[in-house]
Amino acid sequence: MHMAYEYRNLSSEERQEVLRQRCEAGYPLHAPPHPFRNAGYYFITAANYEHVHIMGTPERRTEFEGRLSLAMQAIQVELVAWVILTNHYHFLVGVETLDQVSVALRQLHGSISSEWNKADSLSGQRRVWYKFRDCFIRNDRHFYSALNYIHVNPIKHGYVKNPYDWPWMSLQNYYDTQGRDWLREIWEKYPPGNFGEDS
Repeated sequence: MHMAYEYRNLSSEERQEVLRQRCEAGYPLHAPPHPFRNAGYYFITAANYEHVHIMGTPERRTEFEGRLSLAMQAIQVELVAWVILTNHYHFLVGVETLDQVSVALRQLHGSISSEWNKADSLSGQRRVWYKFRDCFIRNDRHFYSALNYIHVNPIKHGYVKNPYDWPWMSLQNYYDTQGRDWLREIWEKYPPGNFGEDS
């Protein structure tokens, strides 16, 4: 279960203990921590607020996929892999500093929230995004497990049985440039396991 939902079920004393531990660790009290900010690769996750399926239409997923790509191009980071689902998304990115991505996502989420709420006649009534979470990629095994996790995500969530049937992700790009044999090899060598299990 996502931590935001677990927190709601805690007693007052348990909540105070969680906040005390976060404070001692230097984390923000009510937002995902971002303990690593240096150059490297990061696995990023963001969700529609309370996991409402705001990206439920193909048009919304296509729009968001394109705008995420443009946002990452604008800050000149390496967008390695991505998947856009109906209520959340993941991507793997190489950066000089995580702050680049933080600023870009704040701008992207802000503009899309305004546009989609206006389109759905919900301006001022609906929160579209929850804050993003990140995971610093430690080594090659972690990197390729994250890549495979991204590409298996539509199956994990029951949208498709064959990942190639989900067009809103980078799998087809890897098929076109690296080939099916390469994809199969890294799948067998670096299975996703429980990567991002709470996502």
